[in-house]
Amino acid sequence: MSKTIKSILALGIVASFAACAQQQQQEEEFVVVDPAPISVEPVYTGKYK
Repeated sequence: MSKTIKSILALGIVASFAACAQQQQQEEEFVVVDPAPISVEPVYTGKYK
């Protein structure tokens, strides 16, 4: 094979590896966080205040 064909083939392989590597980096983690309660429920103390 000529050097031109080898160069084009090598460039194509490198480009395909680069494209695959970019797809893996774009994945994002999705984290769900429970919201804090808006107000605290009253607690029975046994006495009238």
